[in-house]
Amino acid sequence: MIEAVIFDMDGVLIDSEPLWREAEILVFRKVGIYLNEEMCLQTTGLRTDEMVAHWYRFKPWSNKSQEEVGREINETVCNIIEERGVTAKGVRRAINFFNSAGIPKALASSSSPEVIDRVLTKLGLKQEFRVIYSAEKEEFGKPHPAVYITTAKKMNVQPVNCLAIEDSLAGLIAAKSAKMRTVVIPEESNRDNPRFTIADIRLNSLEDLSEGHWELLNSLNGLHDR
Repeated sequence: MIEAVIFDMDGVLIDSEPLWREAEILVFRKVGIYLNEEMCLQTTGLRTDEMVAHWYRFKPWSNKSQEEVGREINETVCNIIEERGVTAKGVRRAINFFNSAGIPKALASSSSPEVIDRVLTKLGLKQEFRVIYSAEKEEFGKPHPAVYITTAKKMNVQPVNCLAIEDSLAGLIAAKSAKMRTVVIPEESNRDNPRFTIADIRLNSLEDLSEGHWELLNSLNGLHDR
């Protein structure tokens, strides 16, 4: 049976992926890299430092360090979230569902601890999670499974007995590699991507999560690697 639920943050708790793309486009323009929405989608779900390193390999710049660019992106997205960030559809309903079932909740995000804190404070959700963990504390970010494995350990639950809720392909691969059961909620523009079929359940929003989905996810125990 599922003993813990681990939420991703960006794209799951908050509709922030477009806000991240806005911040990336603004900041990278200052170092001579002109991104568009489609280019930004290539790095969705990665840590900020890994995303910055990706574009530095594509076209190195010299006027700022990679660390400075990463910090500016984080600061910019925090400011945008403070202005326009809202809780994603169905989040509070899903949290109430898991609370009623007595299932402990954790958060495992590619965002920095500072961004996580700003988002959870903005949404008033910080108290909802027993464990809050950033992939920045791991050697490798998503799609490596380390952030999910460590979060499960901090919850004192085996990864195979966890449900991960994700929105990005990188995050979904990380959760599947950790042997977790998975729900994916792709961004609308990427909803029909066939690569998301590796998820156990694909939803349009957490508003659609039902008792039937929960029963199905629990029934996968022992069959998960089918």
